[in-house]
Amino acid sequence: MPRKKVHKVAKIMGLSSAALIKLLDEIGIHAKGHMSSLSEEEIKKVKAKISEEKKRVKKEFTRRYTKPKTKEKKKKIDKQEIKKTVKSTLAKMQKKETKKHYRREPSQKVETQILENVVEVVDYMTIAELAQALKKPAGEVIKKCMDLGQMVSLNQRLDIDTMTLLCDEFGYQVKVMSVAEQIAPGGDFEKKERPPVVTVMGHVDHGKTTLLDAITKLKVAEEEYGKITQRMAAYQITYHGKRISFIDTPGHEAFTAMRARGAQVTDIVILVVAADDGVMPQTVEAIDHAKAANVPIIACINKVDLPGANVNLVKTQLTKENIIVEEYGGKVICVETSALKSSGITDLLDAILVKAEEMTLTAVVDKPAKGVVIEARLDRGKGNISTILVQEGVLRKSDPFVCGPHYGRVRELLDENMQKIKEAGPSIPVVVLGFSGLPQAGETFLAVDTERRARELAYQRQLMDRDRTLRAKSKLTLLDLQEKIKAGESKELKVLLKADSAGSAEALDEKLTELSMDEVSIRVVHKGVGKINVSDILLAEVTGSICVGFHVGPDANALEASEREGVEIRTYRLIYEALDDLRSAMLGMLEPTIQEILIGEAEVRAVFKMAKAGLVAGCYLKDGKIIRNAVARVLRDGKEITASKVISLKRFKEDVKEVLAGYECGVGLESVDDIQEGDTLQFYKLEETRAGNG
Repeated sequence: MPRKKVHKVAKIMGLSSAALIKLLDEIGIHAKGHMSSLSEEEIKKVKAKISEEKKRVKKEFTRRYTKPKTKEKKKKIDKQEIKKTVKSTLAKMQKKETKKHYRREPSQKVETQILENVVEVVDYMTIAELAQALKKPAGEVIKKCMDLGQMVSLNQRLDIDTMTLLCDEFGYQVKVMSVAEQIAPGGDFEKKERPPVVTVMGHVDHGKTTLLDAITKLKVAEEEYGKITQRMAAYQITYHGKRISFIDTPGHEAFTAMRARGAQVTDIVILVVAADDGVMPQTVEAIDHAKAANVPIIACINKVDLPGANVNLVKTQLTKENIIVEEYGGKVICVETSALKSSGITDLLDAILVKAEEMTLTAVVDKPAKGVVIEARLDRGKGNISTILVQEGVLRKSDPFVCGPHYGRVRELLDENMQKIKEAGPSIPVVVLGFSGLPQAGETFLAVDTERRARELAYQRQLMDRDRTLRAKSKLTLLDLQEKIKAGESKELKVLLKADSAGSAEALDEKLTELSMDEVSIRVVHKGVGKINVSDILLAEVTGSICVGFHVGPDANALEASEREGVEIRTYRLIYEALDDLRSAMLGMLEPTIQEILIGEAEVRAVFKMAKAGLVAGCYLKDGKIIRNAVARVLRDGKEITASKVISLKRFKEDVKEVLAGYECGVGLESVDDIQEGDTLQFYKLEETRAGNG
């Protein structure tokens, strides 16, 4: 007889998988997890145990709640008492006494209602709209603005600070309404079961897209350049009558960008690890991203059919990253697959349904659609199109919508095969046509009642984005942390650590952990080898961390992202400098520092000896930019030869202030006698960080 999986037996018996595993342990049968298999003999033992338990419970219930029948003692009749009662009744009848009826006064419940003057406002309301919300004449609101020293017109828009001040003058409290609150209708809605949303993550070339091809029967990998996924995509399948939505990610930047905007897209993460390659740096990064999002993980060991496959080694490596599979006594479901041979696919799908059943995923259906942008691109024939994952409600053709600073009307709904569909419910990915512009990944998509309303909300979001850009400030720096520690607000310093080697990263991680005190602790959110990249910046932005580079700096894209997202990057060349800085920040004694920030990297292609200027390096700028007076470090075979200052910078014969990536230039360095062809020049700008007076 064929053996049956634990989760299937549990479903037949009406139990949860965890309850069945516990029951198996009681009768001496060891099951490693949900995907373990049971023989017919073992299933019979389980059924016998359940039957025995039912009989025991029934017997206990009968014994506890069935009262023994006892003979009731007959009360003796007192004849004298009866005569006395009869006499009293006859006397009352002769006197015609009537029973008095008292009217019961209704109990007055004193309901204490706290009447608060609360006015609901949205960002950038006009004077007319605010007056309507306050139920005051517009002229009175304008007069109040003039009293506050602000000349305004009827259609002038106000920021939140000004509106709060005005409402306070009129004796009102302010409640700021978000876009979703403005649109969402009131009332309680019934929640219904929805399909799980699964994100596939892992290292490059470990078979993520090939695995999805085996599941969805689509040949996506063959269409991608180099068979490597270049964009995000969403698919949906039906397995055993239940739908499952899949999201394929080219990396983790988009995944992190979504969480940075507060969009919790995925329910389950499938961590794909190649059996012949093992846990790689990007695998560790994927694990950190999943943990930061607090999403359950299913480990999928792929390529088990290859000659060099070592499944046990992969499981051991995962244990080191705190991903303990069921076989090793943990709770992480592990499935072995071969995407090319389509083996283990059904086990993986079974594992997804088991995990989804445990999570009890539900969503509201009877309301306007709400979703999140997975991918957006410009199509020559169709215009601006976006892949939307619907999270609530039902999206239909011709629905007006707002998405970030953009709006539109649904011109067409398409599935992953670009076939037209009528509507899309919760957890269904759908391609939407009709956007006024291209939204960013992670933007919230909201269906509204009219296109005019959508246009107004989009304009409101544009003003909010502009205001946010103008007021952009670093989210967390060591100086900010220092002030928070003094005020008693912060208890933890989160660090994202990158180093030039795994040994250095491990040593610095250990030393940083030792710095933790009772008042403030240090937690390394992620550590890795190599330059600080955009993905690191986004992860630091989401988790509120500081990027620390040891013998490495940020690349040009990461530097731009750090300025945009407000993430502080600190680079160190000596371990005690890093430890001293972080210890000083924790103790609230951080001194002003001069920081080197990498801005560009160039390759020396020729060396010229000039009579006055000395050695001039003919360079090709590979990354970033060069500015005059920047600090230059000469690297040869990965080792630093010397450091100097850029004293001259020329393009052809013209002196220039800066040179951008992709151009050639001549760089003159101060007092440098040793430059060779093939050397690498790294350029840094100096930035002084001053501590506050608090």
